[in-house]
Amino acid sequence: MSGHSKWATTKHKKAVIDSRRAKSWAKLIKNIEVAAKLGGPDLQGNPTLFDAVLKAKKTSVPKDNIDRAIKRGAGIGGESVEYSSIMYEGYGPNGVALMIECLTDNKNRAAAEVRTALTRNGGTLADPGSVAYNFTRKGVIVVGGEGTSEDDVMLAVLEAGAEEVEPHAQGFEVITEATDLVTVRSALQDAGIEYESADVEFVPNLKVEVDADTARKVFRLIDALEDSDDVQNVYSNFDLTAEVQAELENDED
Repeated sequence: MSGHSKWATTKHKKAVIDSRRAKSWAKLIKNIEVAAKLGGPDLQGNPTLFDAVLKAKKTSVPKDNIDRAIKRGAGIGGESVEYSSIMYEGYGPNGVALMIECLTDNKNRAAAEVRTALTRNGGTLADPGSVAYNFTRKGVIVVGGEGTSEDDVMLAVLEAGAEEVEPHAQGFEVITEATDLVTVRSALQDAGIEYESADVEFVPNLKVEVDADTARKVFRLIDALEDSDDVQNVYSNFDLTAEVQAELENDED
């Protein structure tokens, strides 16, 4: 889930990941397979694969699983994978916009599961283009905040082409043009700054603030969508005030 609010990786998201580790691993493995298929098995020569593997390692995916995924994706050893990428657009409660990214070997199943999750949780499927205009593909690098200041991050990335550095629940988000992601990520590495993840995502051009009740409904809908093995990522344009975040934090206590 990517709402690109300061709420992005709070306790709610952690609870979802913890309770669905197997599904989380499966999605990360799929990313590795696709990256290896498109760019080959060499991590140093395939930045997308490098970042997919890094993300899997940080989520404690076993090394053997990662190695097998690279081989499957690259077609080494006779195994091969074939996935189609599909983007669905939709609306959640109170008109919150959703971009639903699927990676699937069965388009009919993916479409049915997305439609079911939406209709059962107060959402609707939208016509192609009716939501996408409000999103732009951007590079998003998450940097942990421990021992790193915002000035450190900005100094490292601005000359490399980063557009902005935003405060994040666990540190900072560095936003770049999608084509500058690898350059900016490399600048962080050169500066000795560790990053949690580096992905190309759909970032909303205009965010809308929602109240706590709407946020709870949106989270339930996103949880239902992410419960599908075919759904890789869900991007949204909701934003939360500090007051709403505090109220939702209390739900978890």
